[in-house]
Amino acid sequence: MENEQYYIVRCDRAGVFFGKIKERTHDEVVMQNVRKIWFWSGAAAVEQLAMTGPKNPQQCKITMEVPEMTVMDPVQIIPCTREAVDVIQQVAVWMRN
Repeated sequence: MENEQYYIVRCDRAGVFFGKIKERTHDEVVMQNVRKIWFWSGAAAVEQLAMTGPKNPQQCKITMEVPEMTVMDPVQIIPCTREAVDVIQQVAVWMRN
């Protein structure tokens, strides 16, 4: 059975990511169904993103989902609530043309 838990992972230099965790070591996290949260509005910090999602989702910049990626140097890994997952998944894909 696939793990349905989503997480916010904040890395030292790479930014903030939203997705499922497949594997984890001391200095890297293999994630699945991953979106990078490039900019958010309506959350004080990543802790609030994980608990409630952003309160202004229309103003957020969150990338398209990629099936799998490895992120390095995680400094925070926070399980998301169902409420936060629902809000973040509804944020429109941000991309440049």
